[in-house]
Amino acid sequence: MSEILAANDRADAAPKSNLREVLLEVVLRSSTALVLGVFAYVAIRQWLADPSRITLLLLVIANCLTVGLSLFVRVPKKRDWNPITVLCSLGASYYFLGIQLAPGQHLAPEIVGACLQLVGISWQIYAKLTLRFSFGILPANRGIVSHGAYRFVRHPIYLGYLIADVGFLLTNFGLQNLLVYTGLYALQAVRINREEALLSDDPEYRQYREKVRFRAVPGIY
Repeated sequence: MSEILAANDRADAAPKSNLREVLLEVVLRSSTALVLGVFAYVAIRQWLADPSRITLLLLVIANCLTVGLSLFVRVPKKRDWNPITVLCSLGASYYFLGIQLAPGQHLAPEIVGACLQLVGISWQIYAKLTLRFSFGILPANRGIVSHGAYRFVRHPIYLGYLIADVGFLLTNFGLQNLLVYTGLYALQAVRINREEALLSDDPEYRQYREKVRFRAVPGIY
């Protein structure tokens, strides 16, 4: 009898858990759309005031590709809902709210920064096309992909982020932006490690990890 009652309790708990995750998903996607919209509006107003700041416009495009597309991806079967993971993932996704949009110091010409951003954005698009909408804000097992951009590093999208962010920082340098990007990549490192821990439960991923040694930056990390 006790076993039957326990089974019934588990059956009742499953729909509640699913409902809770659906509500979290709705809140997460709705807040993401709102935050991205406000940021894009403010940043584009800054760009319209000085259209020569190509890197600012590309920053908006990059974040629309990164955060905006996450609004339309499929919901994975298994994600890491650990509070630390959620906080790091949200911080690394919404980092752009801390960026100083006003003109900063030019460590490199605007065209150099813009070219780096275009390279980074192009690489992100290539990696995301490889995944075919199997990406999102929270770490999850959305299926193991080992072709395309994933032949070179295990998390190529992060490499695209890095290249684009370096381009923006070089032409919009300042203490605030330096601190924001330093914090961002500390969070990204945690995010990658949490994703690796989740994926390592999959034997297919462990085999893939043996073939592709580096996580995000070839020869370094």
